Amino acid sequence: MSYSKVTFAKNHNEEFYKVLRKRVSEYFKTKNISRHANASMVIKTFVMLLIYIVPLVLLLTVSMPIGLVLLMWVIMGFGMAGIGLSVMHDANHGAYSKNDKVNKVIGKVLVILGGNDVNWKIQHNVLHHTYTNITGLDEDIEPPEAILRFSPNKRRTALHKYQHIYAWFFYGLMTMFWFISKDYKQARRYKKMGLIESQSITYTNHWITIIVGKIIFAFIFIALPIWLCDAPWYISILGITIMLFISGLTLGAIFQPAHVVPTSNYPMPDSSGNIDADWAVNQLFNTANFAPKARLFSWYVGGLNYQVEHHLFPNICHVHYRKLAAIVKETALEYKLPYHSYKTFAGALIEHTKMLYNLGHYDNAPAIH
Repeated sequence: MSYSKVTFAKNHNEEFYKVLRKRVSEYFKTKNISRHANASMVIKTFVMLLIYIVPLVLLLTVSMPIGLVLLMWVIMGFGMAGIGLSVMHDANHGAYSKNDKVNKVIGKVLVILGGNDVNWKIQHNVLHHTYTNITGLDEDIEPPEAILRFSPNKRRTALHKYQHIYAWFFYGLMTMFWFISKDYKQARRYKKMGLIESQSITYTNHWITIIVGKIIFAFIFIALPIWLCDAPWYISILGITIMLFISGLTLGAIFQPAHVVPTSNYPMPDSSGNIDADWAVNQLFNTANFAPKARLFSWYVGGLNYQVEHHLFPNICHVHYRKLAAIVKETALEYKLPYHSYKTFAGALIEHTKMLYNLGHYDNAPAIH
C-alpha cells in the first residue's frame, strides 16, 4: 500500500481534535507564552552539548587511566542520546523556534550524532507521525523482520519467540547501524517513494549531505580519538562502540514503549486505502505515556515520556507537554477515548517486554494481555 493512497476517516470523533486544539490554543493565549522554546530549553541545549563534547575534549587533551577514558565514552553515550531526544528532535519538528532558519541550524546537530536530518524528517515526521503503527508505512515498527516483529500484521517466525530477551541488544546497535548503513538505504528507498523532493533537496545533493556528514562524524569521533587520545587505539575503538551502544539502547528504550505495547491496536487500511479512524484518534489508540511525575527523567528524554501530547502536537516544544497533559487527558476522556499512561518508566518497559513476548508467541498479539 502506497503512503499517498492512505486516508483517515473524517467522521470518527473528528470533533475531539477540533476541541482539543482550541483548548490548547487558549492555554497559550491565556498564559501569554510561546509554543516554542523558552529560556530553560536554551539552557538545556547547552547542557546537553556540553555533556557530549566536554568528555571528548578531555579525551583528546588530557592523559588519564583507561578506566576513566571508558567513563568519558559512557558519558558521551548518554550525551549523544540526550541531544537527540531533547534538542535535535524539537528542532527537526520545527518546534524549537518560530524561526525556520533557527530550527534548520539546530536540526543539523544530527550530523555530530552520525545521522542525516532529511532522512530523519521523512522517517519520523512524514511516515511515523502520520501513519503511527500502520504496518508497511510506519518505519518505526519495521525492523528487520527476520530478527524482530513489532506488528501483529507481520509474519511470525520461530526466532521471534525469544525477541523479548534479545531485542535490547539490537536496540543498542541501532545508532551504530544508523551511522554505517541506514541513511544510504533510506535515501534510495525514499527516492523511489518520491519523498526526497518533498524536502526541498535534489537526490544528488541529498547524497552529498549524507556522505559529508558521515565524514565529519567519523573524523571527530573516530579518527581524532584514535590519533590524539593517550590510550591505545583499540581502547578508543571500544569506547566509540560503548558510546554508540548506550545511545542506541537509550533511544530504543524511550521510543519503543510508547507504541509497541499491548494497548496499541495497529490499524490497517482497507483495499481502498481507508483507515477506519480519525488521525488524532489513531494517535490515542497507538501511543502511550510513561513516568509523568518523573521530572528529571522527563527533562533528560525531552518530554518524550509524554508521547501522547507529542504525537498530537509535534510542532509544540516539549517543555510545555507536562502542562498540556491535563488538557489532553480531560478532553480524551470527555470524548470517551483512551489515554494510555504508565505510572513509571519501569512499568512501560515491562509492558513493552510483554508485547515483544506476545508478538513472538501469538499471531494476534494485541488481543493477548
